[in-house]
Amino acid sequence: MKHLLGLFLIALVLSGGPAMAVEEPAHSVILKEAAIEVRDYPALVAAEVSVGGDRDEASSAGFKLLAGYIFGGNTRKQSIAMTAPVVQTASEKIAMTAPVIQSGDARGWTVRFIMPAQYTMQTLPTPNDARVHLVPVAPARMAVVRFSGLAGAADVARRTAELEAFMARRSLRPAGQPSLARYDPPWTLWFLRRNEVFIPVARTAG
Repeated sequence: MKHLLGLFLIALVLSGGPAMAVEEPAHSVILKEAAIEVRDYPALVAAEVSVGGDRDEASSAGFKLLAGYIFGGNTRKQSIAMTAPVVQTASEKIAMTAPVIQSGDARGWTVRFIMPAQYTMQTLPTPNDARVHLVPVAPARMAVVRFSGLAGAADVARRTAELEAFMARRSLRPAGQPSLARYDPPWTLWFLRRNEVFIPVARTAG
């Protein structure tokens, strides 16, 4: 976690300090029940990497690669503002939208930064590191549960089960795997940290 902490400190310096607001993806809330929301997100652009290891190892490794890109590791040596959250998704195999790069292990993680809204696929600089890929993200409906704490494996499993139970009650069909979103730097007190589990929701026809 030491290099992850260092990268967050660099981010604070580059962004002008903690008083600066961090951009989050725009969305509309169509349903709310306690800590759970169903949200509609517009089309977005993301930088993402595929990494192995356990959840924390993958989060740290993925963050380092993506931070390198937004801190100037690109063809224009351009700094790109950080956004929140950092999103991490487990995969049994490389997802259909993932790059055609695969380690010897069939299991892995995708770690993703959503790019600021001002950018498009055409206006973003090309990453210098071939492991970093820019990908379009289609408009999506997401079921989301918010929680605080360290987002350990047991917490994530419990919140995922809570969200799946909510979706079953509401007859909402999952359209993909759960993702963990973290919004705060690692020095944030554990009880103040904002985390969310996302599950894509299938759209009904008509």
